[in-house]
Order: sequence, then structure tokens, then C-alpha cells
Amino acid sequence: MIITMHVIIIIMRMVMMAVPIEGGETGRAFFVFGDSLVDSGNNNYLPTTARADTLPYGVDYPTHHPTGRFSNGFNLPDLISQRIGSEAALPYLSPEMRGQNLLLGANFASAGVGILKDTGIQFEGILRIYQQFALFQQYQERLGFEVGAAEAERIVNGSLVLITLGSNDFVNNYFYPPNSARSLQFTIPKFCSYVISEYRKILMVILRPLPFIFVFLASCYSLSGEKKFGFFVIVQRLYELGGRKVLVTGTGPLGCIPSQLAERSINGECVAQIQEASQIFNQLLIKMTTELNNQLTSPVFIVVNAFRINMEFINHPQRFGFVSSKIACCGQGRFNGIGGCTSFSSLCSNRDLYVFWDSFHPSQHAWEILANYIFNGTTNYMSPMNLTTILAMDSNFYK
Repeated sequence: MIITMHVIIIIMRMVMMAVPIEGGETGRAFFVFGDSLVDSGNNNYLPTTARADTLPYGVDYPTHHPTGRFSNGFNLPDLISQRIGSEAALPYLSPEMRGQNLLLGANFASAGVGILKDTGIQFEGILRIYQQFALFQQYQERLGFEVGAAEAERIVNGSLVLITLGSNDFVNNYFYPPNSARSLQFTIPKFCSYVISEYRKILMVILRPLPFIFVFLASCYSLSGEKKFGFFVIVQRLYELGGRKVLVTGTGPLGCIPSQLAERSINGECVAQIQEASQIFNQLLIKMTTELNNQLTSPVFIVVNAFRINMEFINHPQRFGFVSSKIACCGQGRFNGIGGCTSFSSLCSNRDLYVFWDSFHPSQHAWEILANYIFNGTTNYMSPMNLTTILAMDSNFYK
């Protein structure tokens, strides 16, 4: 008898309702990999111009000083940490990353990076994704010296991992500059189809039982060199290094961000070609991961529909307390979407009223809404379930 994934999920939810959850998520280590959306300050310690170390970045952070986060305040890793009852993991390159701070996890993200080697070539000195993983391996060795090998393994195996990649591969590679090498190599549909086929090949070779993978719509083609690695090779590599419970975030509706509106939009409408790319890729990813989940004995892949979530408050900003979903709070030029956010930029007085903080990055308030969807969103936004449910299942079945 074939038991579908839908039936398995229903059974698990029934068990969860009958069995009280003991304990909580307090103390779960948290590891972060990716780009500027989740960089908490690593680039402050690197010889690169891709930094957020001057005001007005950090204007609404508790210290009211810039931290290296590309936000007016908290970013997504901060908000996830708060929700799971953990302190925010420090940037791995921080001098304070030692002793007991190692037990919290670590943030390895670096602004400017992408999935592709040729993404972010305008930024020198940043931590490419493979360098981030090398540092993760180094971290585990340091943690072993601090608490012993067995305890280090327990901490890593019980962790939550967040990866945010893909945005730069679109807006700073495929669509930039016009007639880029990637866009000449692939049409948008063929590019996305190729990526999904690479995803599937990689996932099919993972035969041993795996912990949950949280897939937040991402995009990719290859990682580096002559060998073509799909993005899920990165996820598999995390398992080989000891990573567990991986939340993978990627692109939202990139055609609607202020930088693209400023460069390509006529009257403030979202850029159709970039929106098309995001939608095609996301649809193919959902289809593929659903098929793979149906072949497994548990809901391995959790898809967060980033495109749909973001479009909710872009199309209906007033419902969420925003006055603008087109104009960045900090910037210059059309839609405040030209260049970076500096002390010379136009700065709004109330950051909570804007979806976008700068030309690329959401405001803290937008991140708060997104985090709420991740933890509490319905199946319209989370497939097959939200993060609260999956963590509760984890508490019941994986103690």
C-alpha cells in the first residue's frame, strides 16, 4: 500500500495534538550561510567595499549603531533566533567568536556572494560559499576543542541552519549587465529548467535518512570551476560537514525591488522579465520538491513560497502598516533605488512604514512579517507545513 505524503503529514499532526511537547527550542545552535540578506557583520572584517558599517545602517538596532547588517535594525537571523529562544549567533570573523559564544552557533554569511563563481566579481575579499563552508568545518574543530568531540557533534546535529543565496545570481549576474554572458547562454525558462534538473539529480543520490530540509525558494546554475554543481550540492555538503535542519532561503519578487524599479521600470510597475524568472523557477522548484517528498517516508523538503509572501505586502502594503512598497526608506534617485544607503542619502523618519530599507534589502518590519509567515504561515505560503510545526515534530520524534 502506498502512503502519500499528505497522509503522513495528517498522521504526524494527529500525534502532535495527542502528545504534549516537552521542552522547547532554547539552546538550539543556529548556523547562517549566505549573502547580504543575512550577513550580520562578517564583511566588517574583510577587505571589501560590500559593507554596512556606517550610519544610517543600524539606526534602529538596540545600540543605534551600525553592526554590519544590511538593515535599519534586526535581520532575518536575529528574528529567527528570537523565535527559537536563542541568542543571535555572532559573525564568525568577530573577535568575540570564542569560548561559550561558540555554543550559540555562528553566522558565516558575507554580503555580495552568490551561488555562481562569477556572481559578485565586482566585490573583492568576500567569503564565497565554499569559503563559508570551510570556515564551518573550522568552527566544528574549534567547538570540539572547547566542549569535546561528542558534545560538539551533539550541538551541530541538533542545530538549525539557514542559507540565503540566489538573489545576487539574478540581479547582479543574469540580469546585470544587460546581455550578460549567462543571459546569452540560456533563455530564462531553459536556465530554470536546467537548474531544477541539476537539483533533482543531486537529491536522488541522497539515499540515507535525512533530517528536515527547509527550502525557501532559491535559484542557481553552478557553484564554481568546470564541474557544475546544483545548489542542493551545497545542502548535501552541509550534511557531510555535520549540518542539520536546513532552512534555505532565496529570491523573492526581485522585479519589484527599488533598484530594479529605478533602473528598468517606467511608472513603478514591477519588471516583468525578472518577475517571470522568479515565478518560473519557484513553480518548478515546488513541483520537483513535492515529487521528491512523495517518494520519501517523511516530509523532508519544506518549501517557503517567498515570492507569494513578499507579493502580499508589495501589492497590499496598507494591510501590513506600510505606506510604501516601492520607495526605499534610504537612498537617492528614483524610488530611492540608485546607489547605496549613506549619510548623504534621503532617509525616512519612520522605517516601519516602508517595505524596503534600501535599494535591495527589506526593512526590519518587513523581515518581522516574513518571519511570522515562516513560523505560522498556512499551506498557501508553506508547503507542506510551517517552521513551528516542523520544529514541534522534531521535538516529538527526534529526541
